[in-house]
Amino acid sequence: MANYVFGVDIGGTTVKIGLFSIEGELLDKWEITTRKDDGGAYILQDITDSVNAKLTEKGISKEDVKGVGMGVPGPVKEDGTVVKCVNLGWGVFNAADELSELVGLPVKVGNDANMAALGEYWQGGGKSYQNIVMITLGTGVGGGIIINGKMLSGVNGAGGEIGHMPIDPEEQDVCNCGKKGCLEQYASATGIVRLANRALQASDKPSVLREAKYVSAKEIFDAAKSGDNLALELMEEHGKRLGYALASVACVVDPEAFVIGGGVSKAGDILLNTVKKYYQEYAFHACRNTEFCLATLGNDAGMYGGAASVL
Repeated sequence: MANYVFGVDIGGTTVKIGLFSIEGELLDKWEITTRKDDGGAYILQDITDSVNAKLTEKGISKEDVKGVGMGVPGPVKEDGTVVKCVNLGWGVFNAADELSELVGLPVKVGNDANMAALGEYWQGGGKSYQNIVMITLGTGVGGGIIINGKMLSGVNGAGGEIGHMPIDPEEQDVCNCGKKGCLEQYASATGIVRLANRALQASDKPSVLREAKYVSAKEIFDAAKSGDNLALELMEEHGKRLGYALASVACVVDPEAFVIGGGVSKAGDILLNTVKKYYQEYAFHACRNTEFCLATLGNDAGMYGGAASVL
């Protein structure tokens, strides 16, 4: 029986690769550069070369490897077909089949946010549950849904794209996806900074944020923790927007827990408590007691999820 599995998380700058035992222990991890030249034509070969080099280094035969699980930053169908991945330059092709042919191992491919959710479910903040929704609050808002231990990818690989839920039909600014009023425009790190800049321009309220050369999400939450009134108002708006959106998600999915990760989640309890307060205000009564917890795997979640997808 195979004893090892690889988890791969492709980012816009680097590819993170992990070697795991089938019990879920991370045995080794490393990164290679994401070469996006010629429409990302070298990425899968580079991953293959890196995996083969690690097998040689560790003295592991391919017969002892269960497979390779890979997360990519874009929609992925259940059969491993990538439906365009603009950040890598990829069009539509079956990445699972192509990598499997190159590396000589079984391959599973999924959206990176879905893989992160699967990782948190397997060995992270969602380990105690069978049904979770993970929300990643970073530059954008990602999401992943695990139902009865299985990843929900959807017909077009867009399952869990909660960052692009429309929550404000009055919004005039355009989201990166081309629509207006997406959750990502308010709940991401970029979004809360956008709200802060709006608020600072719209009033003369005193705030330590006015002294910052560049307002960041961390500065906003730090200011809120220190009692800055304007920052507290921004935190309330952020929590209200996110709580409202998750109340809608709960009506469809009804998870045991929401697991919140990404850079913004480092704000900790002040973030969780605010989001949960508004969630409970808006949620359908049967879903009102859904748990909220923080992700624990950090940037390794995608690798863990890739490994879990194979197992």
